[in-house]
Amino acid sequence: MASKDDTAAGKLNGRTRCPVEEVALVVPETDDPSLPVMTFRAWFLGLTLCAVLIFLNTFFLYRTQPLTISAILMQIAALPLGKFMASTLPTTQYSVFGRSFRLNPGPFNMKEHVIITVIANCGVSVGGGDAYSIGAITVMKAYYKQSLNFLCALLIVLTTQILGYGWAGVLRRYLVDPVEMWWPANLAQVSLFRALHEKDSKSQGMTRMQFFLVFFAASFAYYTFPGYLFPILTFFSWVCWAWPRSITAQQIGSGYHGLGLFTSSGHKYDTTKILTPQYDLNIPAYDSYGKLYLSPLFALSIGSGFARFTATLTHVALFHGSDIWKQSKSAMKTVKLDIHAKLMKSYKAVPQWWYLVLLVGSVALSLLMSFVWKEDVQLPWWGMLFAFALAFVVTLPIGVIQATTNQQPGYDIIAQFIIGYVLPGKPIANLLFKIYGRISTIHALSFLSDLKLGHYMKIPPRCMYMAQLVGTLVAGTVNLAVAWWMLGSIENICDVEALHPESPWTCPKFRVTFDSSVIWGLIGPGRLFGPGGLYRNLVWLFLVGAVLPVPVWILSKIFPKKKWIALINIPVISYGFAGMPPATPTNIASWIITGTIFNYFVFKFRKGWWQKYNYVLSAALDAGTAFMGVLLFFALQNEGRNLKWWGTEPDHCPLAACPTAPGIVIQGCPVFK
Repeated sequence: MASKDDTAAGKLNGRTRCPVEEVALVVPETDDPSLPVMTFRAWFLGLTLCAVLIFLNTFFLYRTQPLTISAILMQIAALPLGKFMASTLPTTQYSVFGRSFRLNPGPFNMKEHVIITVIANCGVSVGGGDAYSIGAITVMKAYYKQSLNFLCALLIVLTTQILGYGWAGVLRRYLVDPVEMWWPANLAQVSLFRALHEKDSKSQGMTRMQFFLVFFAASFAYYTFPGYLFPILTFFSWVCWAWPRSITAQQIGSGYHGLGLFTSSGHKYDTTKILTPQYDLNIPAYDSYGKLYLSPLFALSIGSGFARFTATLTHVALFHGSDIWKQSKSAMKTVKLDIHAKLMKSYKAVPQWWYLVLLVGSVALSLLMSFVWKEDVQLPWWGMLFAFALAFVVTLPIGVIQATTNQQPGYDIIAQFIIGYVLPGKPIANLLFKIYGRISTIHALSFLSDLKLGHYMKIPPRCMYMAQLVGTLVAGTVNLAVAWWMLGSIENICDVEALHPESPWTCPKFRVTFDSSVIWGLIGPGRLFGPGGLYRNLVWLFLVGAVLPVPVWILSKIFPKKKWIALINIPVISYGFAGMPPATPTNIASWIITGTIFNYFVFKFRKGWWQKYNYVLSAALDAGTAFMGVLLFFALQNEGRNLKWWGTEPDHCPLAACPTAPGIVIQGCPVFK
């Protein structure tokens, strides 16, 4: 272990540096244990920004144009607020219960800033993105018209989060402590913190702060074009211009339209025609109305989900199985520690039982809910245990993928597929099984990512524990309170047919959740993928996915000097198909091009520039886009001040949603004879 003098001065020898080059170039390898962390201003700003973030994210999720505010906005806003408090709060020392503290312990420091960001991140993981717990509650109240008890709803929200936190604590020795688990996304956060707090030498070109401000301003200004003035830039399609009368060409080339659920006659599938008043499947109506048809691309997305699930398990077992086995045999004490792990030895670790209490408690409360409110939740106690077992099995391998590649292979489809077979015709059970079997994993990975951020920034583990736990409880409570208030006070919320035509409360994100419950819970995978189902052959992709990583692993052993072979990651490759139906080709292409340029060519040939600016650039582009997106929404789009001209129309592929089969008549589409 490095001496105290070495720690203070940051003097490292070659044997202690982090072996992951990207981390060694970006993350500081020094620490100052004297910096105050859990200060009054850290708690005040963290909880305030978390509450504001969760309120805004929950509020806008119900609107026709949903808006998700990322934590990076709060991360940047916290800096001037923290410095303001440091300059204005009294420095008087107070004593409470024999312990002394100051409201103002000195200059606002980077560790306080990290704690504030970690607490605010809870507002994103709970209320932003999928917000699936609130989505399920909204579906139960607004779509299925259930008289759901508030306490039951609160337990659904909080136990999902705490369950994920429990998984994170159990798996931290596998996904946080090892050097190889480096969580690439955190490097952008680290770079931004350093740019905001550290001073660079002006003799070495632009400082990181100057670089950040320049590209923040450029990103902020540029986003006015795709975000408002000229949105066709986001989904420009030259194929549709080249073949303006070809349905097939426009279906292939469209970056905005797409084929989703069409009946056999080419019309949109109306799920209301197959539901009973109790929202069960009306089998005679289903047989009369017709089967559900999936577009080839949507079917491919589902099939890739089947393959990705088994490929993830196989890949992690082959490429990381031995390391995981060593960790499970309590070999951590003999494992070589890098400089960051050695520096963290200066702080008290969090006892494992702290996390186990949360895990066991959340499991117990979830099981209690399945007995007390069994009619509302539909998921029996054994279904809950099944969901917990699924999360336990898959969180570790998926965490390994995300910690090393920054990709998170999902298994949403698998969770709903499984419970759809076990409990057919139970849409609410399907939703809750997905929450406890899949969404708890998402939260666990979010917590693990923050734990690694704390590891890099040398935050005392017990401070991280309290920040994450309190932030989660506050975020979950505020999240449900806002949703409950909106569901009870806005008349006909989410009911598109009953709402005024200009009402913004159409809930498009939650409509997707409702449709998902109908497809997987009511109709069920048995009718789609079982014997006689139209898509029964897709289940073979389970086997294909399990086998594909094997030849890659064998070749990597036969040719150990060919390092590129081991970089072929089948789960990550298959994950690319998952976002294809909603994502545009422009997004995918720019993602590939940008990643290749900066993380291969620049990293290889301009390493000094990459070390100083790469992740600062990433943070600047994200922050500029986010700030302009919020400004456009509040100042213009929320007021209905939208432009209408050629550049604001969709991608000019009007035939992309037309059928190609003969004899089908759709308004606005040519008829094939």
